[in-house]
Amino acid sequence: MNDNPLLDDSGLPRFASIRAGHVTPAVDRILADARATVERVATDPREPSWASVAEPLADALERLHRAWGAVRHLNAVVNTPELRDAYNGNLGKITSFYTDLGQDERLYAKYRALAASREFASLDAARRRVIENELRDFRLSGAELPAAEKARFKAIQEELASISATFDDHVLDATNDYALHVTDEARLAGLPADVVTEARENAKADGRDGWKLTVRMPCFLPVMKYAHDRSLRAELHRAHVTRASDLGANPEWDNGPLIERVLALRLEAARLLGYRDFAEVSLVPKMARGTADVLAFLRDLAKRAKPYAERDYVELSAFARDELSIATLEPWDVAYATEKLQNARYAFSDELVRQYFPEDKVLSGLFRVVETIYGVHIRESKAETWHPSVRFFDIADRTGTTVAQFYFDNYAREHKQGGAWMDDAINRRRTPSGVQIPVAYLTCNLPAPVGGKPALFTHDDVITVFHEFGHGLHQMLTQVEVSGVSGIEGVEWDAVELPSQFMENFCWEWDVLKHMTAHVDTGLPLPRELYDRMIAAKNFQSGLATVRQLELGLFDMLVHSDYLPGGGGRCASPQAVLDEVRAEVRVVPCAPYDRFMQAFSHIFAGGYAAGYYSYKWAEVLSADAYSLFEELGVLSPEAGRRFRDEVLAQGGSRPALESFVAFRGREPQLDALLRHNGMTTSLA
Repeated sequence: MNDNPLLDDSGLPRFASIRAGHVTPAVDRILADARATVERVATDPREPSWASVAEPLADALERLHRAWGAVRHLNAVVNTPELRDAYNGNLGKITSFYTDLGQDERLYAKYRALAASREFASLDAARRRVIENELRDFRLSGAELPAAEKARFKAIQEELASISATFDDHVLDATNDYALHVTDEARLAGLPADVVTEARENAKADGRDGWKLTVRMPCFLPVMKYAHDRSLRAELHRAHVTRASDLGANPEWDNGPLIERVLALRLEAARLLGYRDFAEVSLVPKMARGTADVLAFLRDLAKRAKPYAERDYVELSAFARDELSIATLEPWDVAYATEKLQNARYAFSDELVRQYFPEDKVLSGLFRVVETIYGVHIRESKAETWHPSVRFFDIADRTGTTVAQFYFDNYAREHKQGGAWMDDAINRRRTPSGVQIPVAYLTCNLPAPVGGKPALFTHDDVITVFHEFGHGLHQMLTQVEVSGVSGIEGVEWDAVELPSQFMENFCWEWDVLKHMTAHVDTGLPLPRELYDRMIAAKNFQSGLATVRQLELGLFDMLVHSDYLPGGGGRCASPQAVLDEVRAEVRVVPCAPYDRFMQAFSHIFAGGYAAGYYSYKWAEVLSADAYSLFEELGVLSPEAGRRFRDEVLAQGGSRPALESFVAFRGREPQLDALLRHNGMTTSLA
């Protein structure tokens, strides 16, 4: 047992040594130790104190978080059959432990006594916040339920955890399984050379001639944007939007029944807790005051954005008809026509700009921004990783002391879940041996280097990198030393996107871009006149982009508040809810076979259930926060110091609104968001 790398929490995870066979022994050992700690704390006859209750539990949970977090991460980025079996085989144990912990009446009583004690008033704000959050979470975990209802609530949580894992597995398997082998090179006309090269290499790897196209983003998006062959676009579009559905290639991967089950279980759990629906439960620990407020927020934005979206679509349809001979704009034509119209109107295309964004130049430009405004230094370092392409970095303060570390896993590959995300590997906290520095995982699915050239990123890819790094800074630049409210821990979910979306703004600044571009062939920086065309095109079709996000947010909130699983409600199915939302806000027609919902992992397998509105909610905060940098200077160290001290450093130690007001000097306003999205001009 001593040689099990998952039991070694003395430093960074030992990824080169971790094997699937280590998972079960490690989980069993750590859970046994954690349960023993819970029992000691729960039966301690002394008057509850921070030292006798919160600290020993934090130590036990930290060990579990470190080990299981590494397993969960590996399952997402190197999803081998053996690792998947080990992860799924232990997920129930982990869920059961946390549910038991949240329902332990003895611990709940300890925290209630601690909150009522003299000591509570003497604790710092971070520790008081932890205790308040714990009391809330005990109630939301069913600690106050009768025994029979507790048991049912626990069974629901275990089933939901299992379904979520299966949902993600289905999406990953359906994505990996699909391949279109093309033997006629003429069908690839219009595609970037590196995409064609990689498609040929992938076909060779399968022992086949021609080119292998997939629905992973580095292949799928270029086909949709650049392929002249309309039938090719249609074929890949159908494959992508029917993944993990009843129309997909494998009926066993259909997520439709899982969605119904998830919604039914969430509603049942909410009603056990005394709430009307799951949306009400989801909003308890968030900034938004209630479902009505969220729906009003989304619909207000929709009312403002939809006229711009309708204008965008009319222009796009006319261009497609007049210039591309596409009489009726179909879903698989939209990205292609958009790229052509953007190029015609602004002499600007993503593929042209992409040649100026090699990976290392992008990262050095990103680091320059962070170093300038936050007064830190980022340097590449070494650590065991899960794949040869993963890079590792240190963040040091002005004295050269390492204050945080992070892994960067940028490229899409087989057996890696799609999308982009940040996760915490290690949280900052004070231990008897000193302060434990935070470590973050930064994961993207961007194009890898092909044909001896560096990886090239589109401007959207660059925005993704900045976005995820913003999450990482929230995790890594915290100054809180208390488990539960350090970094992103304890931050309201509808505020957690503030630092990430805030970072996206820098991707549009000349003083940033001129230092982070170099043409892949000539080495020359991005020309100012091309930058000016980019800026002119910045809000191109922003109306369509906005209503798309609002569609997702409204669907998520309504399917968790207005839909009755099993019938009896106004809408017969989740798809019917989505159809109603689309009728309300959507402008671009959908294909009749569209099963996007079956791959909507954010809300059916991730942490955004009845919370997807957070992206737009936090975008208001981020745009308003960035307006101070527009006032004081884009790379203002003074503005950076204030943002670091009042937002990033505070983590979840105080309400997010308090942190925002401390930084900005007032409550957030919508004006900056509308201005950033070009929605302040008249359409008359």
